[in-house]
Amino acid sequence: MSTPTRVKHLTKRALIALTIGVTASMALAACTPAPTATQATIDSSNVALENTGAEVDQVTVALPGSLSNLYPGIEDGILNYNVIASVQEGLVGRDASGKMVGALATSWTTPDATTYVFELRKDAKFQNGDPVTADDVAFSIKEAADAKASPGTYYYLQNMASVAVTGPEEVTVKTKHADAGFLVNMSIAGAIAVTQKKFWQAHNGKIGTSQSLIMGTGPYKVTEFVPDSHVTLERVDTWWGGVPKVKKIVFQFIPDQNTRLAAAQKGDVDIALNVPIPQLKQWQGISNSRIEAVNDLSYVGMIFDQKVKPFDDINVRKAISYSIDRNAIVKNLLRGLGQPASAIMTPESLEPAYSADAAKKLLGTLPQYDFDMAKAKAALAASSVPNGFTTELTYPNTGPQIGLAAQAIAESLKTIGVTVKVSEVPIEQWLATIGDGKHGLGFMWYFSTTGDPSEINSYLVGPDNPNNFTDPTAADIITKSSAQTDPKTRIDDLMQLEKLSADNAVNAPIWWGKSVTYFSNKIGIDAYSPYTFVTMWGSQLFAAKVK
Repeated sequence: MSTPTRVKHLTKRALIALTIGVTASMALAACTPAPTATQATIDSSNVALENTGAEVDQVTVALPGSLSNLYPGIEDGILNYNVIASVQEGLVGRDASGKMVGALATSWTTPDATTYVFELRKDAKFQNGDPVTADDVAFSIKEAADAKASPGTYYYLQNMASVAVTGPEEVTVKTKHADAGFLVNMSIAGAIAVTQKKFWQAHNGKIGTSQSLIMGTGPYKVTEFVPDSHVTLERVDTWWGGVPKVKKIVFQFIPDQNTRLAAAQKGDVDIALNVPIPQLKQWQGISNSRIEAVNDLSYVGMIFDQKVKPFDDINVRKAISYSIDRNAIVKNLLRGLGQPASAIMTPESLEPAYSADAAKKLLGTLPQYDFDMAKAKAALAASSVPNGFTTELTYPNTGPQIGLAAQAIAESLKTIGVTVKVSEVPIEQWLATIGDGKHGLGFMWYFSTTGDPSEINSYLVGPDNPNNFTDPTAADIITKSSAQTDPKTRIDDLMQLEKLSADNAVNAPIWWGKSVTYFSNKIGIDAYSPYTFVTMWGSQLFAAKVK
C-alpha cells in the first residue's frame, strides 16, 4: 500500500468522525482555555420504559451532517454506516457485546488460517423479493475490493487473495496471509454491503445516488434520498429476521446544532445523534425524553510528525505529552462524557477477550505520561530546544471541543517556553496537514466502525503512519498479531505495539469518546451498546411508554 493511498483513505474516516463527534460551542472555542464545568448527568438510568408492542408509523432521526451517496464503498463515513446498517448486510456482524455473529451467513469455518468458508442463509432475500444467491455475494465482495468501484472499502480487503462460489449456498474467501482481524471486514461495519448483481449492473455500478438508491437484504429499503436533505427508509417483509415494528424511518440532515435542537423542542425529532454537550441541559429539558450515553469506539490524541523539527526529538514529544491534563479535559471540557485515554486502543475494542473494565485496567499498565509540568520542563530542558520554540497547532472547524483542548494544552506549554499558535481551519484543510511533513504537531480523531483492536494503532504506529515514525519492530508486531488466533494472545502482541508507541512518545492519547444520543420516550431501543448504530438497529426500535 502506498502512503498517499492509506492516508487518503483513513483520513476520510477521521473526517467523518469529526462530523459526528461530540460538539461544543463555537463561542467557547474562540480563544479560551478549557472552562471548568460540572459533570454531566445522563438521565437514561432514571427512565424505565415499557415496550407497548404497538406499531410505529414513523421515527424521525436527526443527523448532525449530510450524505452525498448511500453506498459505503463510495462514501464510507460513520453517518452512512448509521443509515445503511438497517438496509444492507454483510456475511457477519457483531452483537451488542461485540461478539461476531452471523448475518447473511448462518455459519463459517476456517479450515486453515487463510481460508473462510461461509454457509449462506437459504431464506435471505433482497428487498425486491428475489432470493440472495452465492453469486450475488461473491460479486458484492469482488466489487467492494475493487479500488475503482469502491474507493471507500477496498483498502480493508487488500489482504483478500480470492473469493469464489464453492456451493449452492457457499462462498469461500481466501486471504494472502493469516489475519485475525480479517473476519470483521466481512460485516456491514467493515467492508461488505451485499447487493444484487443485476441491480448493480443495471446501474453500471453507479449506485447510492438519488436516482439509483441501493438494494440490500435488510429489514428496510431506501425509498427516497435527497442529498443534503433526507433519506427515507420503509420496512419490508423480506428480511429473514422478521418485520420490524417501525414502518418508516426518516433521516433528516440537520448540521446546525441550534436548528437540530429547535426541531427536537417542537417534537419533530424522535432520535438525535451526537447531542452537543454545551446544549445538554436544553436537550434534557425537552419533556418526555431522555439522553442515552455510551462509550463508543472513538479515539482522540496528539500526533507528532517526526519529519518536522523539533518533533524528531523524543524529549520534545515527552514534554508535550506531560503537558496534557487528560483528566481535566475530560472532566471540564467533556463534562465526563468520555474517558482519559491511557492507550490508542479503546477498552471496548478489547472485548470479548476482556471486559471493558478489565481492558481499561490492562491498558493502564502501559507506560504513561501523566500530567506533570515539572517533568515536562525537565524533558524540554534535555531536548534540542531547551529554551523553547514556537509551533502551529490546527484543529478542524467541525471539532470545537478539540479546539478547547488545544487551547488548554497551549496554556500549559506556554509555562515552559513553548508557544503554540492554535488556529481553526476548514476540515479539509486540517486533513491535509496530517503527515504532510510540514505540521509537526497535530490531532488525530478516529472513529472505528469495525471495533477491531488493531484498526487505529496499526494506522498510527505501523508502516506508512502519519507520525512518520519508522521502526521495523512495529510491522513485525502487527504481522505477528495478525497471525494469532487466540484473542488474548493477539491483545498481548498489540500491547507491545502500544508500548512501542509509548516508549518512543510516538502518539499522545488524550481521550476515548462517548456517544450522546437523544431519544423521545415514545421510542425504545433494545440492547443499546457501542455497536448499536452500526448494526441492524432499525429492527431494535419499539413503541415505548414510561413505566
